[in-house]
Amino acid sequence: MERLPESLERKLIRLGSTLIDHRRARLLIAPAQDQPGFWFGAGNLVRHARDHSLLLIGRYRDAGDSRSGLGPGARGRELALFRSTDEGQTFAKIRSWDKSDLYCGSAVLSIEGSALRLSRGWVEVLVSTEKVHPYPRGLTSYQKPGTGVWSIDTFSATGIEALAPQEQLHPLLHSQDSSYLHLKDPSLSPGFAPGQLLLLYCAHPFAWTSSTSGYALLAGEAPAQAHHDFFPRGPAWDVAACRITCRLPLPRVGAFAKLPRISLYFYDGAECLRPLESHRYAVDRPRGYSCEELGGLAYGFDQDFPRLHRLSQLNPLFVSPEGTGSNRYVSVLAEGEGELWATWQRSVASGAQPLFLHHLKGEKVRALLA
Repeated sequence: MERLPESLERKLIRLGSTLIDHRRARLLIAPAQDQPGFWFGAGNLVRHARDHSLLLIGRYRDAGDSRSGLGPGARGRELALFRSTDEGQTFAKIRSWDKSDLYCGSAVLSIEGSALRLSRGWVEVLVSTEKVHPYPRGLTSYQKPGTGVWSIDTFSATGIEALAPQEQLHPLLHSQDSSYLHLKDPSLSPGFAPGQLLLLYCAHPFAWTSSTSGYALLAGEAPAQAHHDFFPRGPAWDVAACRITCRLPLPRVGAFAKLPRISLYFYDGAECLRPLESHRYAVDRPRGYSCEELGGLAYGFDQDFPRLHRLSQLNPLFVSPEGTGSNRYVSVLAEGEGELWATWQRSVASGAQPLFLHHLKGEKVRALLA
């Protein structure tokens, strides 16, 4: 199908901008220290069907940079699971796992994006980790000391207390393609057929010169058929990096009630992989770079997936008002008649990146889409 009329695209932009609202959002989980290089986020929020609590997963990342290959530091050090019994006002940590807990065939160097799924009494966790693993033959000189290869693993159990990755962890997605060697940052949503799940993730080449968005459709025990690059990088602010972090099936209300099913896609983009010094006469703007990406928005008709349409063609839509401007890892929980809970990781004045939360009630969402 062709694009929506411009008037409806503006409604989607307004919904996204109202949801990712820095003025109304509140800091939810702080990183270990209020300093550059310390983050919390890269996960998602889900509702527990039995006790109606909110469950949140994410990773703590401490300072350290594998790009230099020297002194990598702790980096992604802990995967943590939180619960809220007061409708998101407070969250208490209930489970956590360090690098040694997430061993899956090789020692873990760092932990990154994760995804939590609850289904019929079953709890599943997807987690991306960097493991000790050599680069493909002929490319070993590109591998910096102390670095490995990223892949996605999964573990599951009948309940949260029964989660034991040391016993349950098994590989889900990895790559031997040098152009898409590193796979990380999983996100799960319902697929487009009964019993199907859509796995979104990002991929990087052996040289870490870009990032792309990939997807796989999961069904039962069938192996994942992965497509590592389906949403082309953009022409301007997102020319170097493009990582989809969330698919949000749009509520079928208002002006969208009778249209074919549409989904919004939140993504992280960057103009460069290293910070660039602007010309003194150039427009001063956040460009986004590795680990300091900015936020964008796209949409697509479900029947046309994987074809998507950009709403943030020339400029990012979501930029932090503080620090580097970094605004990334948006994840949205949709409930009931359009109620939305958004979490995202963003830069603050100190350079740290805490996790923020903003909640929109269903009537507000319906008004925006009217």
